[in-house]
Formats: sequence, C-alpha cells, structure tokens
Amino acid sequence: MLPYSSQTYVDFTKKENFELQKEALSKVNSQLGKEYPNIIGGKEIFSEKKTKSLNPANPSEIIGVFQKSGKEQAELAIQTAWETFQTWQYFPAEERAKFLFKAAEVCKKRRLEINAWMIKEVGKNFAEADADTAEAIDFLEFYGREMIRYSQSQPLTPFIQEYNEYSYIPLGVGVVVPPWNFPFAIMVGMTSASIVSGNTVVLKPSSDSPMMAYLFANIMREVGLPDGVLNFFVASGAESGDYLVDHPKTRFVAFTGSVATGIRINERAAKVNPGQIWLKRVIAEMGGKDTLIVDSETPSIDAAVNATVVSAFGFQGQKCSACSRVVVDEKIYDEFVKKLVKQVQELPIGIPEDNVRFGPVVSSSAEATVLEYIDIAKKEGKILTGGNKLNKPGYFIEPTIVTDLAPDSRISLEEIFGPVLAVFKAKDFDEALKIANNTSFGLTGGIFSVNREKIMKAKKYFHVGNLYINRKITGAIVDVHPFGGFNMSGTDSKAGSRDYLLLFMQGKATTELL
Repeated sequence: MLPYSSQTYVDFTKKENFELQKEALSKVNSQLGKEYPNIIGGKEIFSEKKTKSLNPANPSEIIGVFQKSGKEQAELAIQTAWETFQTWQYFPAEERAKFLFKAAEVCKKRRLEINAWMIKEVGKNFAEADADTAEAIDFLEFYGREMIRYSQSQPLTPFIQEYNEYSYIPLGVGVVVPPWNFPFAIMVGMTSASIVSGNTVVLKPSSDSPMMAYLFANIMREVGLPDGVLNFFVASGAESGDYLVDHPKTRFVAFTGSVATGIRINERAAKVNPGQIWLKRVIAEMGGKDTLIVDSETPSIDAAVNATVVSAFGFQGQKCSACSRVVVDEKIYDEFVKKLVKQVQELPIGIPEDNVRFGPVVSSSAEATVLEYIDIAKKEGKILTGGNKLNKPGYFIEPTIVTDLAPDSRISLEEIFGPVLAVFKAKDFDEALKIANNTSFGLTGGIFSVNREKIMKAKKYFHVGNLYINRKITGAIVDVHPFGGFNMSGTDSKAGSRDYLLLFMQGKATTELL
C-alpha cells in the first residue's frame, strides 16, 4: 500500500479537459428525470410520497425523482443497520478498508461523471465540483489507511506479569446527515469514516442533493460492500428526522448543516429513550461567520483582494468556511475597497455548465434567505455593489458587498450562507482581531500581514479551528488542513485528521495475567 497523498485537481484551462467534462455533462443530461429508490439492506424500496431534485440554474429541469419516506421506512432502515452491525463489526479492519480503496478507484475512473452530476444538481462550476470529488477520494484513501493504523497494536506502558492490549471497537448504528454544499466530499467523508470503523449507517442526504448520495451508495454496492452496511434513505425530515435521532438503536449521529438543526439533534440525542443502553454521540459541524483580517502591513493588497474574492464568492459563498467578513486596517482601507469592488463587479455570472465562475444559489429557499439578508443589509449598512436578484432563470443573486456596518449588526454576526460580504474598517490590528472574535462561531479565519508579532498574536488569540495566514481561508485538504471549528461551529470534529476516526470508535483494554 502506497503512502497517502492527496489528489491533484483537473486543469480545465486545458481544452482537452474542458471538452471531456462537457462530454460527461452531455451524458448526464441524457439521464435526467429518472426515479431512484431508497436502498435498504440491498433492496430497492419505494414510497408513496416523492421529492424532486432540481437544477438551480434552471429549476424547470428535474435532476431526478427520489423517495420521501416516513417513520415506517426509517424503522426498517435502523433495524436493518442494527442486524447488519452484528456481523460487520467483526470484519477485519483491513477488509473494511479495502472497500474504501476500491470505491476510491471507481471514483477516480468516474470522476468527470461525478463532477457532472454535481454541476447539474447544486450549481458548482467545473473546478469547484472537481475539488469536491477529489476531496471525497482523499477521504476514502486516507480513512482506509487510518483504520489500518488504528487496528494495529497500540502502545502501552509495560507492567510486570501482565500482557495488556488496547484496541478500538465500533460504536454501532450511525445516522449520517450530510449537507448539500459539499454533496459528495462531506457525505463520503462522514459515511466512509463510519463504515470503515466497523459501524453501519443510515445515510439521509439533503433533499437538495440526493443524487450525489445515490451515486456513492451505488458505488459501494458495485465494490461489494455487504448489504445493510450502508442504507441510502431519502426521507421527509419532519416525519423521519427526529425518529432516526431518537431511536434507541441509534448509537451516534454525524451531522453537517445549520446551527438550528445541529442544536436540535444534540438536544434530542442527549435524551435516553426507553430501550436505549448508551449515551449517544453527536459529531456536528454547524457553520461559521468567517473573517479575513487585512493588516496595514499586508504583503500585497492585490493578493489580499484576490484571496477575499475567492474565499467570499467561490460557489456563491455557500461554504461554512467562506469569508463573509473582511476587516481592513484604515491605512489601506480605501485602496483595498476600491480594488475589491472592481474585481467583484468583473466576476462573470452564468450557468455552471458553461464553467462560469459565479453561478446560482442552490434553491428557492436559499435564494429567499439571502435576499432577506440583503434587505437587512440595506437598512444596517450601505451596499457598495450587487444586492439584486438577476433577471434570468434560476436562483441567481448578484455578488454583494456591504459596508458601514456596526460590528454587532445582524449582517456582521449571523451566517448568511450566500454571496454577501461585509467590509469593516479597523484602526489597528488589535481592533481587527476583536471584531474577528465577536461572533458565536469559530470555524475559519485568516490574516494578511508580514509582521511576525501580529502573526503570532493571531495564532494565539484568533479563536478559530482553521487559521490561514497570507492565503485564502477556504479549500482545506485532507490531512493537510484538518478541518473543524469551535463554539457554534460545532464539535471541532476535525474531518480529514488523524483523530477523526476516534469519534466513531471506543477503546477496549484487555489484561491477561502471565
């Protein structure tokens, strides 16, 4: 087995790569509108109610029709996962890891097809989609190797006349609830970490991106994963969400999404229900309100502007790591803002299939939320550019910059999850750091400065899980930038780290008298 290394991204500036991605899109376009079942215990299950996945750039186009199941199928999924766990937990770690390695190879071969489905379903451009798929492959490769490492003999302090061992065993049945914004990477990461650790899974994807989870469920079937280890379950959140979390056979919940939903899951999971013989574990990543500080001693104003635009408006700002606030030293504020506005106004806007840099937000509800925040921004501050819905099919909103805001305004403190950037002026680095730390979140942040004293101060006092210096604040790579945040950003689960699998296992010590 070769040492782990991360995937390189496809260069779509090369004509041959661009044309291959367009070809993959053409094939996907020929498959739109089909109905897809839930997969429970290897069986295809249908429900009376349905849900449709739509193209956010053209909502009249149906990506696929999926099931909208309720409590009855939720019960079937949990029971199936529980029964399968009785055997899956004893599969050797190397055997479990092989399924991830095989799946990684399939994903590599089908990479452009996976990209194409993502471009259609959530509106990513070519590069954003490819980075998502690459990260999913990285998770499979990395977590497989990590599980093998954890299955080996763990070091203990010797003790006279005893033979002592320490090993890791799985938890049980997990409910995995991934988000739509990284619909392949995060979904694959949470699911593969669960199953390679010896757990079985009920995978409940976002209603905005069920196709991506269906693709992965089918890939795992293709590589021979035993039926019932991974159960693909599209369902009504209102009817089945609480039911899955509350179920006495649910051992853990892995969730990425909104603060409100994460808090609800954490509260419900804390209650011990009749028949439950454990305290449930919750692994949650819940978002951010991320700040980039641009110091007067920045190495380059142009570089800081570029990093801000990429971090704020990549995938239309729909990333928990996105830069939603930039705090600029007053000495360079005017020059920075002038260059920032110019660059944002020049962002090309269009449909993702044309590989345009800036596309739609994911859904009508996301559009409504962002437009509501823009209305608030007009009252709390001043719109420098953008602020409007575009008159074209799909959920297109202009990239928007807001200034003249109070640090404690709603636009400053609340997660918008869209293409809205707040700009603040600070008298010095200490004031900028104070603004950066004034939210309930603590996910990503960054500074641009060549002053070593300020850099060290940021390392010590900037309270975020991922701090970036003199670069963009998005784009974490597996085992390069372990990812996860503090406070209301979640449980600091540090996805893509060498600690991550411990969240899905428990330690067992055995002692034998010699």
